[in-house]
Amino acid sequence: MSLSDRRTFLTLLAAAPLAACGFTPVYAPGGAGDVLRGQILVEPPETRTEFLMVARLEDRLGRASSPRYAMTIDTVIDERGIAVTGSNDITRINLTGATRFRVVEAGTDVQVHAGRVQTFTAYSTTGSTIATAAAERDAEERLMIALADQIVSNLLASASRWS
Repeated sequence: MSLSDRRTFLTLLAAAPLAACGFTPVYAPGGAGDVLRGQILVEPPETRTEFLMVARLEDRLGRASSPRYAMTIDTVIDERGIAVTGSNDITRINLTGATRFRVVEAGTDVQVHAGRVQTFTAYSTTGSTIATAAAERDAEERLMIALADQIVSNLLASASRWS
């Protein structure tokens, strides 16, 4: 068997278990990413951080025009100093975010999926007041993007059970 034939054979052999288990790429036609695209209406944001999360969710899931589902989100952000100098000045702040989300059928309010995601990020306070404020806003944005990405991953992984 020549080297190129052997590579072809091994490639086909490696792909066989994926085909047998029903593996379908998430973003393939008919996959979970395709099925959910533009189908989930996220509740309107009321705060800057909620706006950042909703914007990321709509970027990843598409903006819903005639949604099959509606999603509510509830995010809690905890801020803690994690680096303190000898003079009790805080030089690093940790932001921990946790989001509970709930997906219901649009119009019926029947829950089809719910979950909770959590992550963290941090920022430095060693610069000026303006630099610290900018670092805090940047950390909040990173936190909301990370939480939204986790929500999307959860939805895509579970969509075959409820969509």
